[in-house]
Amino acid sequence: MRAMRRILASAGAAATFFATAAQAAQPTPWQTGFQPAATGMMEQITWFEHYTLWFIIPITLLVLVLLAYCIVRFRAAANPNASRTSHNTLIEVIWTVGPVVILLFLAVPSFQLLTAQYSPPEEAKLTVKATGNQWNWDYEYQVDEPLSFNSALLADEDRAEAGKEDHAAYPRLLAVDNEMVVPVGTLVRVLVTASDVIHAFAMPSFGVKTDAVPGRINEIWFKADKEGLYYGQCSELCGKDHAFMPIAVRVVSDGQYATWLEAAKSDLTGANKALMAEIEGTSKVAAAGN
Repeated sequence: MRAMRRILASAGAAATFFATAAQAAQPTPWQTGFQPAATGMMEQITWFEHYTLWFIIPITLLVLVLLAYCIVRFRAAANPNASRTSHNTLIEVIWTVGPVVILLFLAVPSFQLLTAQYSPPEEAKLTVKATGNQWNWDYEYQVDEPLSFNSALLADEDRAEAGKEDHAAYPRLLAVDNEMVVPVGTLVRVLVTASDVIHAFAMPSFGVKTDAVPGRINEIWFKADKEGLYYGQCSELCGKDHAFMPIAVRVVSDGQYATWLEAAKSDLTGANKALMAEIEGTSKVAAAGN
């Protein structure tokens, strides 16, 4: 009986751990779909993808069947004398009206989604300027006392000092030295630009992506619904180290964000380590409680 209880307790702790870890989205081996949605906008994008598949798959199968039928039915061996039919009114009406109707069913929700992406539901409570460089990002928090820092790929030799030796939470080629930290449930405006060449700010689990163009500012927004550490990458070929230009956003509670922001103004490294220790401690307590 005691053994069974220990097994159930371990299973509960593992379930809690994986439920917490699942909130942090990152690429996975053999991934064929989107990353788990962390914003309402990404949920809409995921829905639209599933919706379009209901058209794409039947149309693809229909075309394959028609091709196979034509190859077999109208092959030279079965038709030594080729048909000289010039047109068929019914078929022409079907292949004209049919695609128009299908495109309408795709266009309406597509335009609605596009409009939603450019129409924040409320005023942004936090604005961060993200500037792409070869090959890192500068973040500037536009608050009462502005906070600026650089975020670059974390080198393997710096993992121990940064406390990021866990490759599951801090994957190779995705982990950075300083993450962008934002509060959960808060609409964040990101002003995206670049200092040298064209880059692109892309965060798949948030459903946002825009070019970072020198001399120009593009605006995107997101509202993360789940706490966790989320990864993206520069998505515009920008030079020899393009593949080494990750983006990391850590979503935390309002209290954790306020504490981090105040501490980061004087000691960014210390603030990051304190935030990581608090998050890891909370996760361990939650796992032990289950």
